[in-house]
Amino acid sequence: MSASCAVTPSVRTEFLSSSSKSSIFPAQICRPRNKCEMSRRDFAVRGIVASGVSVMGTPSSPSAASQSAQGSERLAFKPEGYNFWEWRGHKIHYVVQGEGLPLVLIHGFGASVFHWRYNIPELAKKYKVYALDLLGFGWSDKALIEYDAMVWTDQVIDFMKEIVKEPAVVVGNSLGGFTALSVAVGLPEQVTGIVLLNSAGQFAAESRKREEADETVITKFIVKPLKEVFQRVVLGFLFWQAKQPSRIESVLKSVYVNTTNVDDYLVESISKPATDPNAGEVYYRLMTRFLTNQSRYTLDSVLSKMTCPLLLLWGDLDPWVGPAKAEKIKAFYSNSSLVHLQAGHCPHDEVPEAVNIALLDWLSNVVSKPLSPKVTEM
Repeated sequence: MSASCAVTPSVRTEFLSSSSKSSIFPAQICRPRNKCEMSRRDFAVRGIVASGVSVMGTPSSPSAASQSAQGSERLAFKPEGYNFWEWRGHKIHYVVQGEGLPLVLIHGFGASVFHWRYNIPELAKKYKVYALDLLGFGWSDKALIEYDAMVWTDQVIDFMKEIVKEPAVVVGNSLGGFTALSVAVGLPEQVTGIVLLNSAGQFAAESRKREEADETVITKFIVKPLKEVFQRVVLGFLFWQAKQPSRIESVLKSVYVNTTNVDDYLVESISKPATDPNAGEVYYRLMTRFLTNQSRYTLDSVLSKMTCPLLLLWGDLDPWVGPAKAEKIKAFYSNSSLVHLQAGHCPHDEVPEAVNIALLDWLSNVVSKPLSPKVTEM
């Protein structure tokens, strides 16, 4: 199941900040915005489709074959999931394949381990690859908690301590990217490298600017006036509407430059109705939690505390998080390399071969010798 990336609004309002231009619904604020800006309302709307993946039952489509339309090897789909680990009383789903240096893959908002369908088999030929579903997403429990980005950071840190148990490179897309950075800061002795694919997150100055705009437009005129009951009604309706196959396919194609992998399996995996009894409540909590200010979580704060090598694999054609953000991260963090990719928000699923090649090349350098910053184009 991969779908979500297409709708993977990086979380936390740009914790997420970078999302947004093609909205599932025409929900734009009447003011100019650039590609790297996203309002909380936009995030709420886009998150609906993403959340569809996180709260839904398993897709039963036989299209989850071991080969993609491009002929690439694909992770075998298992409706029942792979492995499960109990964390703080909740069931967490994960996949593990291969042997060697561990790699930990973290999906974006609304996605699951299956969004790494084309990466796990190839990377597992040389490394021990782990991919886990964040709490509230994929096959992991839909826990009724107050969701916060640090919940996922804590989850991945404990996963590395209890399951991985040795130094590893952490790879993350969108929300998973910011989570990876936070893990590197929280568990520096076990993180030997970080790889970001169109990561979520804002720099402090951007975050403050965003909050000021949101306070005057969103909070003042939309959030505050709404009572909880009306929020539930509105979000419930949007959640239902956004799960329609035609709408999902449209959003997916807006962020996949090459739409080959926007296949029936991908669309069906999102359009399946939510089956978990907690699905609606989890979605509501995710959306309303992210509608609050989270300025303390910024790229500056984590990058300034990080010490390990960083690789940026960036889909330059992403309508939500453009290459300017990757360049800014690289300029801020000197121990980094940047690879430009001709792809959208989810390069690992759109151009998996290019991502796998670049990642494997970087890993061989990180393991064998110090990393020297460079910029390449693929």
